[in-house]
Amino acid sequence: MAMPSDDAGSARRVSALVGVLLAAGMSLSGCSDDDPVQGPPGKVLPAARDALVTTSGVSLSLTTEELPSEVDGVLEATGVATRAPAFEGELTVSLNGLDVDVPVISVDGTVYAQLPFTASFAEVNPADYGAPDPAQLMASGTGIAAWLTEATEVESGDQVRQGDTVLSTYTGTLSGQVVDASIPSADADADFPVVFRIDDAGRLRSVVISGPFYGDKGEVEYTVALDDYGTTKDIEAP
Repeated sequence: MAMPSDDAGSARRVSALVGVLLAAGMSLSGCSDDDPVQGPPGKVLPAARDALVTTSGVSLSLTTEELPSEVDGVLEATGVATRAPAFEGELTVSLNGLDVDVPVISVDGTVYAQLPFTASFAEVNPADYGAPDPAQLMASGTGIAAWLTEATEVESGDQVRQGDTVLSTYTGTLSGQVVDASIPSADADADFPVVFRIDDAGRLRSVVISGPFYGDKGEVEYTVALDDYGTTKDIEAP
């Protein structure tokens, strides 16, 4: 009986080795640290809330592509928000049809802005410009963290990609009273559809919320994005 050649034996050994390596690779990819968090909303969203209220700070932005015609309001807010809560950054507001960029500092419940054509900060009421106090978005009891546990009819949605990160989506509804607590222009009697996106570490990375933020003048969709968890910044009154 002929014995198998060395070449045939080597080929079988290489084939077996390739199979083992492929299987190992598939196993490793299946348990990657980059896998998105998946779980019931009642577990994932409270954990995301805890991550938000315990972080020292985040990079935060609130944006909308457009406002209803003849509405004075906020188009964008970008900056650093801390657990204090405090905020330092810039607001872009629409006033009488003009877009105005305003540096803003909010600390200890007071908002300061450097208004156009001025050289220093002055205390302002952001509601006069149709804008929220951006620091209040970080307030643990009434801000975005509260949205995560106050949302009703929450359901798991699709996974979406944001750059290299895969986010798990959860959809629900927020009452106007909950939204009004941090964005006072919101209609307290309305319901606001909301979409939360959670990263692989269980942290809230974005919120998309829509509804009547400016009374009966039309609905607006705002996106709140959060990044750089653990940011530290000493924000003081100017």
